[in-house]
Amino acid sequence: MPVLTEGHLLLRVLACGVCRTDLHIAEGDLCLLHRPLILGHQIVGKVVDGATPNRPNDMRVGVSWIGGADGTCPFCLRGEENLCDNPVFTGYTINGGYAEYVLVRSDFTYPLPNALDETHVAPLLCAGIIGFRSLRVAGTQPGERVGLFGFGSSASLAINVLRHWNCEVYVSTRGEAHRTQATAAGAQWVGTENDKPPVQLDRAITFAPSGAVVVSALSSLRKGGVVAINAIHLDQMPAFDYDKLLWGERQIRSVANMTRQDATDFLKVAAEIGLKPQIQTFPLEKANDALIAVKDETANGSCVIVP
Repeated sequence: MPVLTEGHLLLRVLACGVCRTDLHIAEGDLCLLHRPLILGHQIVGKVVDGATPNRPNDMRVGVSWIGGADGTCPFCLRGEENLCDNPVFTGYTINGGYAEYVLVRSDFTYPLPNALDETHVAPLLCAGIIGFRSLRVAGTQPGERVGLFGFGSSASLAINVLRHWNCEVYVSTRGEAHRTQATAAGAQWVGTENDKPPVQLDRAITFAPSGAVVVSALSSLRKGGVVAINAIHLDQMPAFDYDKLLWGERQIRSVANMTRQDATDFLKVAAEIGLKPQIQTFPLEKANDALIAVKDETANGSCVIVP
């Protein structure tokens, strides 16, 4: 049982989504900062101690990847807390939600819409928020042609926002199950990782941790288009032809973390459009099975652990 400290809430975990970042930590792509470590940063919990006037006991709140920022570094002072020099990452620099109870900073929790139960809202708390931020970083405008390269949990949520914005969505992904999901979600076109969309794209978001996928996305852009890389870890970027692929004011941008404003704005949109992701639940003692399902892309929807 975590020990309550000032400025924190003790939550009883109701559900915790499984993210590919958890897999990167477990497999050593991201170095462990301390041992032992409890993974998990898409947490739905109920306040059981440390209540405040706006976070009373029994209130249901969400917790995401950004678990705290110093508020004083140059980035925080510019309103860019996602780039904070001294960040706290839930389930990485501090213990996360693959647990029965978790200790979190009260000012980095989010009241949750009543429309979704805990298992369906959990994947929204990182996969949904970071996908939403990726659309913002790419500069996505309503009605544009947008490519999603990879179709895991984050992309499967982003497509709902894109359709709400009346965008045409083109999906390239390696997994047959993911291609089926993308078609069912209303993608204009769906292909394998080796297929090129039939039109030039205004924006592209890459979700696979592969530099080659970034080059594929770049090759599908119109002049002035943007590729946003939604990945905390990326393997080596292959060499590519500047004249053919990047010239023409095309851009490659990375997506780093998220802000509390991103979370608030996305949860508002999710409530407005009634976003209810497809999920597959796992009991806490089967957490490794959930991670393997994410790795092998065999899950029937977003993976969620339930204590």
